[in-house]
Amino acid sequence: MSRLTDIPIRIEPLAQIESSVTPGGLGGGVRAILFELVGHLERLAHEKTTATIDLRSLPMGPQDRVELQRALGEGEVQATVTAGGLSNIRETHIPGIWWVEHRDRDGELIAELIEVTHVPEFLTSAADEIASGARILRAQIAPSANAPPRVEN
Repeated sequence: MSRLTDIPIRIEPLAQIESSVTPGGLGGGVRAILFELVGHLERLAHEKTTATIDLRSLPMGPQDRVELQRALGEGEVQATVTAGGLSNIRETHIPGIWWVEHRDRDGELIAELIEVTHVPEFLTSAADEIASGARILRAQIAPSANAPPRVEN
């Protein structure tokens, strides 16, 4: 075969294409992700092991993303962080599963993750930040040597 016209083309009936989608609307790729999430949730519950799935590394189309979002649903917690760009962390309806999106300063999506954890690591404060916070707060409430004594009414 040396020409494109020599490549055989087969047209499949719509019924064959629809059979690749399971009843309830979930495609095989989405079902595979959901099965993987079940395993990750079980490990989190029993072994305290967290996991991350990088959605941008998977061959997912827009419809797959919509199906996955629909299957996981919306939870009660949502956080927006502005640090080097906008990050949105959303709890799904499934306890322990979080949908995380990170964008750069121009608003471009740079990471889209599903995290299986109690709370996404991105939201936790580092020990050095906590120590710094204690110093700042202590300095804020410590009486200053130059400040006049406070008179209470």
